[in-house]
Amino acid sequence: MRSPDWRAGGAWPEMARVPTVAVVGFPNVGKSTLINRLAGGREAVTHSEAGVTRDRKRVRCEWNGREFDLLDTGGIDLEDETEMAADIQRQARLGMEEADAIVMVTDGRAGLRSGDAELARQLRASPVPVIVAANKSDRPSDEYLAAEFHALGLGDPVAVSATHGIGTGDLLDRVVESLGDRPVKEQDAGGVRVAVIGRPNVGKSSLVNRMLGDERVIVSGRAGTTRDAIDTEVEVDGRLITLVDTAGLRRRSKVAGTVDHYAQLRSERAIERADVAIVVCDAGEGIRSEDFKAAEMAMKAGCSTLIVMNKWDVTECDIDDTRARVERKMRLRPEVVTCSAKTGRNVAGLLSRAVELADRAAQRIPTPGLNRFISEVVTTTPPPSRRGRRLKLLYAAQTEVSPPRFKVQVNDRRLIVRDWAYHLENRLRESYALNGVPLVIDYVPRKRSGD
Repeated sequence: MRSPDWRAGGAWPEMARVPTVAVVGFPNVGKSTLINRLAGGREAVTHSEAGVTRDRKRVRCEWNGREFDLLDTGGIDLEDETEMAADIQRQARLGMEEADAIVMVTDGRAGLRSGDAELARQLRASPVPVIVAANKSDRPSDEYLAAEFHALGLGDPVAVSATHGIGTGDLLDRVVESLGDRPVKEQDAGGVRVAVIGRPNVGKSSLVNRMLGDERVIVSGRAGTTRDAIDTEVEVDGRLITLVDTAGLRRRSKVAGTVDHYAQLRSERAIERADVAIVVCDAGEGIRSEDFKAAEMAMKAGCSTLIVMNKWDVTECDIDDTRARVERKMRLRPEVVTCSAKTGRNVAGLLSRAVELADRAAQRIPTPGLNRFISEVVTTTPPPSRRGRRLKLLYAAQTEVSPPRFKVQVNDRRLIVRDWAYHLENRLRESYALNGVPLVIDYVPRKRSGD
């Protein structure tokens, strides 16, 4: 719904759009690097530290005219019995269950390990095709490294190098061949991207799971569990929504040089691509300056914004005071709602509210009505005089949507008073139900004859 060139100013059923290929394997074998290579981008977070990927992340891929989703999963180490490892393994298993094909990535340099054999034993019982990719075969002469993985009993392995791109075309050929002639559903028009953002440990992933009615993302009491932007498609009242769970937003100085730095960048990119941002706050702590910064980031990216006070079941925070503070602090004047991801209170309606916000941002105000509105505002509250002259608003028209952008012709831009311009913006929000929607108003000087 976002205008592509704009830069100036309960549970629902999941909708499978294209075939899904799950990419699985032992930790630190290069799954995310391989996905980035196959998809031709840098969608998945990569780092030399093992265990960076935790949730399931979809990345769209196309090969020889065939589209499919690559599903990045966390490393599966069946001997690791920690709670986080168990959550990662459960997410990976869920990914394999929903997949139409599976790519098992191994480390060609390290050779066959016991963890590979244990995973292969499970995959041999899979009802979908499984392809073994012997990664880190970085030179053409390393092709022999793949031979050892015949012992896994999953067919002929493919020698690949995610770093240098060697063998990736052969791997994609095998993937497309394994998918057969599965029909591809056409994308619905009017889709909405909703990013769930906020500080670490305010309950973003818990809220996403509650909205989806499924544990799609890992939840932990430890801050920083989510390290990537996780997309999930759902349908609400016939509308397709891409719900994006993001890593917690921190000050960049605190994450410089760490894997969380890349997670932060992914979160910021997810916001830039979204139509609506749900800013999740901890009601027990009240709304903080970091929450306002997150909402401000969304507004500057052109996102309509909804502020959600989560954990409302364990707080006595005054919602009226919170709303008043938000109205004082933010020109955007977003709606403030309360909910509890733990109990499900008020969660069911959040995505419907997000769709409504996206629709408001996409509406176009007819030019005659807009000019009548401008005339009424000027008559009721005239612009103040400057240097003995008064600003005149001659003509107005809406030029863009999502977010709305307006062009107002004036007699002299130097006569614009900021407070009165804010007054006009606020009246525009009130009159056309645009609270929470970023607005851009360009004041353009009247062209004189002969210009």
